[in-house]
Amino acid sequence: MAIWVDADACPVVIKQIIFKACNRTKIKATFVANQYLSIPQSPYLSFIQVEKGFDIADNKIVEKVSANDLVITQDIPLADEVITKGALALSPRGSLFSKENIKSRLNMRDFMETLRSSGVQTGGPAALDNKDKQAFANELDKYLARNKP
Repeated sequence: MAIWVDADACPVVIKQIIFKACNRTKIKATFVANQYLSIPQSPYLSFIQVEKGFDIADNKIVEKVSANDLVITQDIPLADEVITKGALALSPRGSLFSKENIKSRLNMRDFMETLRSSGVQTGGPAALDNKDKQAFANELDKYLARNKP
């Protein structure tokens, strides 16, 4: 059991929550990004730097993930791929992606992408707030409690 973090787009505050949680519970987390990421020295934290390019980090996570691992990502297609492999996916806002909800989320993502490509201004996601951080920390703690080493 391990945690994989799609680190290129993961907010700093969420990374800090993961650092603390993994050190506290002694569960390993690997951060995957296409640019250098400074992480605290810890036997429970590691970093894989991949080449720059579209979906290179995502592909590395899909290659390495195992059933029951947890992937932290806001990338819905990546969440879909890891769920297909039997892993769990959690967004930095605390939303747990599942077999039951991932297809509808993919459909909504594709719909919004179609709107944007046709020139409709859809705006981006709201800034991460304290409610989002707490929701993420709560979901991460539930996962860690169920998967103690």
